[in-house]
Amino acid sequence: MLSYSELEKGKIIVINDQPYEIVEAVNTFKGRGHSYLQVKLKNLINGSIVARSIQPRDSFEEAEIEKKDAKFIYQNKNKYVFSETDNASKRFELTEEQIGDKCKFLKANEKVETIVFNDKIINVILPIKVKLKVTEVTPGVKGDRAQGGNKSITIETGAKINAPLFIEEGDIIEINTESGDYVRRINE
Repeated sequence: MLSYSELEKGKIIVINDQPYEIVEAVNTFKGRGHSYLQVKLKNLINGSIVARSIQPRDSFEEAEIEKKDAKFIYQNKNKYVFSETDNASKRFELTEEQIGDKCKFLKANEKVETIVFNDKIINVILPIKVKLKVTEVTPGVKGDRAQGGNKSITIETGAKINAPLFIEEGDIIEINTESGDYVRRINE
């Protein structure tokens, strides 16, 4: 059991038989009252984020999470199919809701890390930065020179992101999967 003082960003706890990761934790103290912890929790099964106040008397069970390597194979409609890296016949699938916005950066044969809770794969973790090819570029508008110009581009997975004006069709770019932002152009 984790006590109030052990709760911090990054810890994974169990609430109502579901694993939640603490994404944000702020210790708050009211004048003549007692302190409490204001937290944002991310449900690792469905990806939803909830805010909650935790009192000093509260304690939580720490989730037993295991991580394994896997490989993304393909996507069909709303389902994403993965396999174990060493055994391609052992496949599993996750929905778009489970993976969240990161699913738009998955390409075939991409290595990912799975999150296993109670012997069941509940989600995947993508690498923080991925390299993807630009397939379509809209013409950029130069406009105001106070800020750098941006234009909308389409990458090989079909996702649309904003990138600098110098990016052209066929370029390989690096994208941050957590924020969905352009990082840099790769010269290969």
